[in-house]
Amino acid sequence: MNHVFLYIFLSFSLFAFSQNEQLAQYYYEKGDFEKAKIGFEELLQKVPQNTQYFLRTIDCYQQLQQFDIAEKAIKERFDKYKQSNLLVELGYNFQLRKDDAKAKVYYDQAVDRIRTNPNEVYAISNSFERKVLLDYALKSYQTAIELQPSLKFNYQMGLLYGQLGNIEMMITSFLDEAYQSPQNTVLIQNQFVRFMVDDGDANFNELLRKALILRTQKNQDVFWNYYLSWFYVQQKEFEKAFIQQKAIYKRNPESLNSIVNLAQLAIEEDNQEAARDILGFVLENSKDLELLIQANVYLMEMKIEKATQNDFANISLELDNLLREFEISPFTLSLQLIQAHFVAFNLKKPEEGKAIVKKALELRLNDYDAARAKMELADIFLYEEKFNQALLYYSQIELDLKNDVLAHEATLKAAKTSYFKTDFAWALKQFKELKSANTQLIANDALEYFLLINDNTVADSTQGALKQFAKGDYLLYQNRNQDAVAQFQSILKDFKGQEIEGVTLLRLGEIYEKLGDFNLALSQYQVIIDHHSDGIYIDEALFFSAEIYSKKLQQPEKAKPLYEKIIFNHQDSIHFVDARKKFRQLRGDTNL
Repeated sequence: MNHVFLYIFLSFSLFAFSQNEQLAQYYYEKGDFEKAKIGFEELLQKVPQNTQYFLRTIDCYQQLQQFDIAEKAIKERFDKYKQSNLLVELGYNFQLRKDDAKAKVYYDQAVDRIRTNPNEVYAISNSFERKVLLDYALKSYQTAIELQPSLKFNYQMGLLYGQLGNIEMMITSFLDEAYQSPQNTVLIQNQFVRFMVDDGDANFNELLRKALILRTQKNQDVFWNYYLSWFYVQQKEFEKAFIQQKAIYKRNPESLNSIVNLAQLAIEEDNQEAARDILGFVLENSKDLELLIQANVYLMEMKIEKATQNDFANISLELDNLLREFEISPFTLSLQLIQAHFVAFNLKKPEEGKAIVKKALELRLNDYDAARAKMELADIFLYEEKFNQALLYYSQIELDLKNDVLAHEATLKAAKTSYFKTDFAWALKQFKELKSANTQLIANDALEYFLLINDNTVADSTQGALKQFAKGDYLLYQNRNQDAVAQFQSILKDFKGQEIEGVTLLRLGEIYEKLGDFNLALSQYQVIIDHHSDGIYIDEALFFSAEIYSKKLQQPEKAKPLYEKIIFNHQDSIHFVDARKKFRQLRGDTNL
């Protein structure tokens, strides 16, 4: 029984102690330093060795300008524990009293302690950093390294140089750390990316590029070729990244995977010329069946995306030849699905497309590949307006691959199917759930359709305009671009001035852009900018217009003010980061 009472007493004491700590911290964070001081003094009396309570107590004294009391407390603790970081605390107390001369004496004493014992650097440098005494923190690390070169503080020093604005030394320290500790490469690259994106030194990109090139020239280790390739990818200069990847391959011709990945990045950024060169290199130098198929898949997808009616016969022949060369097997599933999609959506032969997929499903496919094939089959059923069959296959994928990205994609397509058949209530429910999907592209897509349905249902309870708009979207899905243009133009005529107008103009702009009629696309976006500036599509109209002027029409001076409007007026836009970076490039902030 005595043990039980002792346990209860101890539990209650611990609970009360925890409550006192929380209360003291609450007052401290609230800025009520008088009450916080009393709380931390009581805690420190109970646990005198607790450094955190002591530092909080000293901070309260200083906030209340009780510098003499703080000085006495620090000196007494230093005499008792001899902790070198207390010299920093003592110096800082004098600094707060505007006595910089005495503060320097104690700061220098702290650094001298490192000369006596380099391992003191950890506590001392940490104290300097917490007080934002960055020069002294840097000096602490430098002193320790001079005496004990085995100590490595490149990363910490790189951070300090960056905060001090010494970009060249920051780059040097980070690159030294990356080479000495390759496991920290991603951590360091994240720091570099922060300087590329955020407001930093105007010449940062150029300084980093020069530093990497210099190391590549001085040191023949392929590590620097990889790093330089990474840098060029960040700048979306895929041709230059490819030069580095080729240099790596010539010295280590074991794998072309990184080169194929580079091609994929170039495709994602719509640099098809660079992608074709990279993939051509893969086809010339690889005998790996998987890589050869993957390279051909990317090449065929690019050809189909840009193809006109006159190209269809050659593409069809090329697909036949590739499947004849590599044969029908699970390895060539991607090529088979491309062929099925091309036959159904481009050649307008859905029955033949379904036959190709059904033949593929007879192969011994794993669950994931079987789901990919079912997805294509569902897409073709949807193309044929066989909505229920499409939904059946999308549902199968959701069940077969729960929580997989492909399952989320199937859910999104099922929601779009409901939208196409104008079952807006069910579609809205699905889009609402998908807004929080882990995959950003799916989440963004779902959010777009959720807003579309929701806004136009509120504006028009009969959903008449929305039904016509869904029909236009379905024509786009069927690859009937001209029919879709006519449908959207009809909506602009029949529902002029209504909620649906803004998004209809956006759709028309996107179609004209896809068809290569950039002036017509710009005219649609301009109407949004002029007459729908308070709507939710204004940032996209600005960004898409800027991209056309910058990339397609080579008129950067017209792109610049459009990017600038996004930066200053639409900070919540998903295009904000890209707009800011591209605006700076056009303004000449960086020498890329």
